[in-house]
Amino acid sequence: MSREHEQGMSVIVKTITRLTVGLILLYGIYILVHGHISPGGGFPGGIIIALSFIHLMLAYGKDAALKKLPRYVTSFLEGFGALMFLAIALLGFSGGYFFLNFISKGEPFKLFSAGTILLSNLAISLKVGAGLFAIFVALILFRFDDEGEEE
Repeated sequence: MSREHEQGMSVIVKTITRLTVGLILLYGIYILVHGHISPGGGFPGGIIIALSFIHLMLAYGKDAALKKLPRYVTSFLEGFGALMFLAIALLGFSGGYFFLNFISKGEPFKLFSAGTILLSNLAISLKVGAGLFAIFVALILFRFDDEGEEE
């Protein structure tokens, strides 16, 4: 057997993961994008998106998940989310108000109808999702390092 088949869980879990991880990712994006219209937003959307990558890591092992989303990309996305949120706040602040809605509001109940809320949700989801995945990766790598030292 190849090394890829040895890592992770059983074939059944890997097959279910392959079928569901895209749907979980799509649902996280839906929650993120529709957060200003319905319950949801950046935090729950980011958590759900991060959980799709954690699901990959649990089913296929850490190497497969880190191939899809490497640690340096996670660090970049987390930093970019924080900078994007800060930029949105400062652009509004430069207009004389904190978080001034400098994008037109559009029509009610349309997807692009909330001005800067969608951009803020995107920034929050990047920060939260990348942060949660980075924490999980750090815990997994720490666990494997500890197990290697005990042997």
